[in-house]
Amino acid sequence: MAEITASDVKALRERSGAGMMDCKKALVECDGDIEKAVDYLRKKGLSTAAKKASRVAAEGLIGVRVDGTKGTIVEVNAETDFVARNETFQEFVKKVVEIASGKNCDLEALKAADYGNGHTVSEEMVNLIATIRENIELRRVSYMTVDNGIVASYVHNKISDGLGKIGVLVGIESTGDKAKLMELGKQIAMHIAAANPLSTSVDDLDPAVIERERAVVTEQAKNSGKKPEFIDKIVEGRLRKFYEDAVLLEQVFVIDGETRVKDVVAAVSKELGTPVKVKGFYKFVLGEGIEKQVVDFAAEVAAQLS
Repeated sequence: MAEITASDVKALRERSGAGMMDCKKALVECDGDIEKAVDYLRKKGLSTAAKKASRVAAEGLIGVRVDGTKGTIVEVNAETDFVARNETFQEFVKKVVEIASGKNCDLEALKAADYGNGHTVSEEMVNLIATIRENIELRRVSYMTVDNGIVASYVHNKISDGLGKIGVLVGIESTGDKAKLMELGKQIAMHIAAANPLSTSVDDLDPAVIERERAVVTEQAKNSGKKPEFIDKIVEGRLRKFYEDAVLLEQVFVIDGETRVKDVVAAVSKELGTPVKVKGFYKFVLGEGIEKQVVDFAAEVAAQLS
């Protein structure tokens, strides 16, 4: 077997753009022959994947799956909305959600999990990049479980079952009638998709968020010219209004536009004769937080012709 040196790995990496470990493996498989190793990486799709890895992937799909008292939600990104309508890409997202649901693992463990065809999820993703010719990224995964009750889901801008642009999971804890709880859960999931709450309850709200809002409304109250003895009451009133906007249970239910979500939950609890509690929720919005690139295609073409 030929000796594989660091300079060999470096040279192959510069030629292919693939990662160091992939380059070393390719050289070992090809007995140190760089030209054969380049072809090896191309066949594996690793060279294509490396070259596309720097490109922004903010489109794609949110995948949602519910299995009994457990829900799973993932985000898989691609570069264009066109790919989201590709059946091969959709099947990949569905498979990833299925694997995640069975493993209940974090993102890195999910990437390393067996895809079921001799590849890991990451390796299958590399193959998909080579096939579709766009950067693809498995961005995040979360799980919702309840001991007693139901997990409900909602997918907005649905492309097919369990796939869309916005995904929501909500957990309802209760020993009450499952059908009634599922009806409530689905309505609350739809509400979350529309209303964008920051937390389930006031107690769950990030203290840093509360303090930041308190500082803002305190400054506003001081600048309003009100007497100092009224400032505290004004601040507390404005914080209550903030909670009504930002906290799920304090929000007005979008289904009827009148009732607070906490009162809707209380009414179902009374109807079922047993406590009903919203345990929590996850909401994934496709591409949320990713800085999208604005491409001027006319400028690109003009640059190429100049």
